[in-house]
Amino acid sequence: MNIRPGAGHSAPGRFPVMQATTSSLISLGGVEKAFGAVRALSGVSLDVAAGTCVGLVGHNGAGKSTLMNILAGTLQPSAGRLGVAGEDVSAGYGVATANRLGVRCVFQELSLCPNLSVAENARILHPSLKGLGWRRRAAALIGGKLDAIFPGHDIEPGQIVGDLSIARRQMVEIARAFSATDRNVRLVILDEPTSSLDGVLAAQLLSFVRGFVAEGGTVILISHLLAEILNTSDRIVVMRDGGIVADRPASGFSRASLVESMGSVAREMDARHARTGGGAAERRVSATAKRQPEAAPLIAGRGEIVGLAGLGGHGQTDMLVRIFEGARMRTAGVTVEGRTAIVAGDRQTDGVFPLWSIGENATIASLGRMLRGMLIDPDAESRMAAEWKERIGIRTPDMRNPILSLSGGNQQKVLFARALGSDADIILMDDPMRGVDIGTKQEVYSIIRREADAGRTFLWYTTEMDELKHCDRVYVFRNGGIVAELSGDEITEDRVLHSSFEPAA
Repeated sequence: MNIRPGAGHSAPGRFPVMQATTSSLISLGGVEKAFGAVRALSGVSLDVAAGTCVGLVGHNGAGKSTLMNILAGTLQPSAGRLGVAGEDVSAGYGVATANRLGVRCVFQELSLCPNLSVAENARILHPSLKGLGWRRRAAALIGGKLDAIFPGHDIEPGQIVGDLSIARRQMVEIARAFSATDRNVRLVILDEPTSSLDGVLAAQLLSFVRGFVAEGGTVILISHLLAEILNTSDRIVVMRDGGIVADRPASGFSRASLVESMGSVAREMDARHARTGGGAAERRVSATAKRQPEAAPLIAGRGEIVGLAGLGGHGQTDMLVRIFEGARMRTAGVTVEGRTAIVAGDRQTDGVFPLWSIGENATIASLGRMLRGMLIDPDAESRMAAEWKERIGIRTPDMRNPILSLSGGNQQKVLFARALGSDADIILMDDPMRGVDIGTKQEVYSIIRREADAGRTFLWYTTEMDELKHCDRVYVFRNGGIVAELSGDEITEDRVLHSSFEPAA
């Protein structure tokens, strides 16, 4: 679905863009940033021209988000020079200056206020919306931009953000960043913008990005989905260990060379282990959808990797939660044989314990195995934390550091370590690869297959089509129920999309 659209997708005047007065809209020189003993950036120099889309890639912890936080004004560099549109802003650069100069950022960890409405969140970024009727104007502003980026969306400006799914919150954050009132938009930084979006929504966003760039706007796109980077960017910058290791036109990269530049090896997808039993042998899970109990049930057997697919918000996460609850209490229509663990997709709300250390977050599900008498054995806890730090590549000098000291992708690795390190028979995964780099993804795919071959059962909701190809069977959801079951060579993007939409009348 991530096809690079041409400028013909945009219409004149759709994008209120403030034109830069210099060939380099952004100029960074020798930028450094340290967090204690950790050097996140080591002398980064980068120029970004107006009217381009620059793809920024690298493994988790390479320094991408740190660099973009400096550019957005939310972090101050330890050293270096920063220029925006020909203006040297190295001294005293912050969020207010960034907004004045038309620099916006969609952060990987969303920054919306959950207790406010969609329109009220738009007002936070646009103080000029004041006086009588400001709510109406804010609603028109954010509603119009949502219509432009995501035609056919179902988000109402009066909805409370905390009541929205993570995908819809991501859509609101994106629309807010591109919206303009008295201050037009020069540069939008998109940090993993499609990590919560399904293929259709992602394609809509990337089409809008190309139109925005065609009208003179500038975008820095951070994504671990390499097809998005290759198909959308004019130029690609690769970061590793806090520095830039490659910078050239997108046409000069292939997927393999891009992965190699990041310091990994591109591996071919493992051969699919198709099973034909439909989970009937040693069945561990049988569950019907709550909204459509009469529809076909989801069935998973011992050693299976079962995918949940379809457009976002059509009941996949609800099904995982229903199975998780069914393992702990009597739930109509749900039978679960075995212990369960879950890898949350929305790590900030449902995943990490923000006041705990990295190690404590990784080991919390396994403490029952670490008891020495009535107390937890701290040595056993430290050994498990160290083991998973190495197995899954958590980038930290010390597992006793706070969990929030990690990048978003590394926080997600900790949630994987928690689930895979537990004694659960059934692992539920709610779009778990959000913000995880390609190298780690390949390692996790291998771990999942080994664990499945050893008898574990995986239920895997993902918005990435390539990940569905690692599954033995796939259930497609629509309107809260299962509408198709695919296996083997049937698991294709065309079949999934065909099943995701209502048939023509």
